[in-house]
Amino acid sequence: MIERQTMNSIIYSGHIKGIDGIPVEVEIDLLRRLPAISIVGLAGSAVRESADRVRSAIQYAGYDFPRRRVVINLAPADLPKKGSALDLPIAIGILCAAGHLSKINIDQCIFVGELSLLGKLRPIRGALSIAIMAAQHQKKFLILPKENAAEAACIEGVQTIPADDIQDVILWLKTGQKPHQATNDIQTTHNTSTDLSQIKGQSTAKRALEIAAAGGHNILMIGPPGCGKTLLASSLPALLPSLTFQESIDITQIHSAAGLHTSGGLLTSRPFRAPHHSMSTAAMIGSARLQPGEAALAHHGVLFLDEFPEYRRDVLESLRGPLESKKIFLSKAAGQVEFPASFMLVATANPCPCGYATHPYLACGCSPKTIARYQEKLSGPLLDRIDIQLNLNPVTAEEMLNEASLEQTKTVQERVTRARIRQIHRSRTNQTCQAQGNSNLRISDCALDTEAHAILESLVTTHHLSARGLTRILRVARSVADIEDCEQVSQKHLFEAVYYRVQTTSERICVG
Repeated sequence: MIERQTMNSIIYSGHIKGIDGIPVEVEIDLLRRLPAISIVGLAGSAVRESADRVRSAIQYAGYDFPRRRVVINLAPADLPKKGSALDLPIAIGILCAAGHLSKINIDQCIFVGELSLLGKLRPIRGALSIAIMAAQHQKKFLILPKENAAEAACIEGVQTIPADDIQDVILWLKTGQKPHQATNDIQTTHNTSTDLSQIKGQSTAKRALEIAAAGGHNILMIGPPGCGKTLLASSLPALLPSLTFQESIDITQIHSAAGLHTSGGLLTSRPFRAPHHSMSTAAMIGSARLQPGEAALAHHGVLFLDEFPEYRRDVLESLRGPLESKKIFLSKAAGQVEFPASFMLVATANPCPCGYATHPYLACGCSPKTIARYQEKLSGPLLDRIDIQLNLNPVTAEEMLNEASLEQTKTVQERVTRARIRQIHRSRTNQTCQAQGNSNLRISDCALDTEAHAILESLVTTHHLSARGLTRILRVARSVADIEDCEQVSQKHLFEAVYYRVQTTSERICVG
């Protein structure tokens, strides 16, 4: 039988899979064998490299590293572990196994943090997810780097202990003295969106943006260069209602898990993601390492795709599922995860490769075949998921020179917020806007008046609408009625929704 100098120790920690925190038990055993460190339990390269960081940090803290065979088991053994957040629990486990620290109440703690060679704690990704996991498993304390403390402290049910280095952690374990006070601060962010009052002309487009914001609808704007498509799209985030506390939690959790938010409190501005058209499918929906892509990072916000047809076909088609289900199911060799992806898609496109097919003054140099091939980059099923499709014309000289006072963003946002409140009160689920409702929308849910109900059947027959197309028209019409504080959807609301919906890209562009 192999003799042991001390008993083994078990330290509780956490790991990020997708955006969720997964509990991990760090088991340490010291064996009377030649000195070495062995890490088992599907440890990634960053976890295996922790051996040198932990050894140096322990020695710098003033403790002798055990002259034993240190066996480190990361359970569950079938879960791949990546990243450097397990440095701190491994170091604390070794100190406990060597008898330098007491194990009393240590089972009520979750330890996470990356160690430097000097024992400093560096911020990690996914701290908010770890805090949620700790609360769910009824752990009392979460010990982590001080840079991550603000976001983790927003979760009730677990007490956050921020630390600068491993010596702070050791001091707290021995004396109960807190090195820092963690506060659940909310990170303030400034809105840099363009105000609507600064945009000349395009009154129809502004109206469409207001409807899209009120109902969370996807929108496609088609027009020649310089007509204001990108400027209009940049003004949309300011039209959306302020985030709720739960939405801030959701957004911060995703961005923290992706490594884009490792300091400060909760994010309070809706995301506005504008990836370049050279991106890959993995960058859009999620990588092989199970990290969220742009679609998930735009959750509760806006995904802006400028020059829509220039994106690769497979990238655009990968959005068909998220646009319908508001979720991304990612299955890779590393495992399977689910990302929330309830975003507004805002896309802009030129009518042809040169951009001037619909320009009233400048001639288009593209052939009909070239224009048709350009339009075919956007598939019918993808366009069917875009509620509002709008054709823009260039701003006239009179509109550009007009100095009249225009409606400001704040005024429009107030109407949008009131419309969202009406939708929440009317909803029988947890949806926060019209576009998040169940795909099996019943006509009775839209409260059509007599005239609107009478013309609905003729619209379906005339425009050959699919079931999805009909549902999305009803939702847009309901959003229009909500903006105008109307209990019922009238004929006027329905016709406006049809105007935004039934004209496809090819119908809007005059070829030849």
